[in-house]
Amino acid sequence: MPGREPRQIPTPAEPPAPASRPHAHVNFDAPASLRKWPSFNNQRRTEGTGPYLLLDGTLDECIREFVAKPAPMRHLYEIHTSSQPPLVADILSGEIVVELARLREFL
Repeated sequence: MPGREPRQIPTPAEPPAPASRPHAHVNFDAPASLRKWPSFNNQRRTEGTGPYLLLDGTLDECIREFVAKPAPMRHLYEIHTSSQPPLVADILSGEIVVELARLREFL
């Protein structure tokens, strides 16, 4: 019809901008140390001094060393680093280290 503006078709809502989502960057060059708990029969010995140092390097190096350990022995190891919320706590162990190794190229 003459004199009428064309009708606007609503567009679907856009996904939230990346800035509104939590930042999930991990600095794999951050200083870190791989530590092992003393053990007996594959069980942690928590009495005494605590875990001892195996490797002092970067988070990436410690993750690589951790995942190179046999899976049934990994509960004896932990990585100490500076906290990087929301993904990296100051002490990492178990499945979170394996997940970080798996996601390393995406983060």
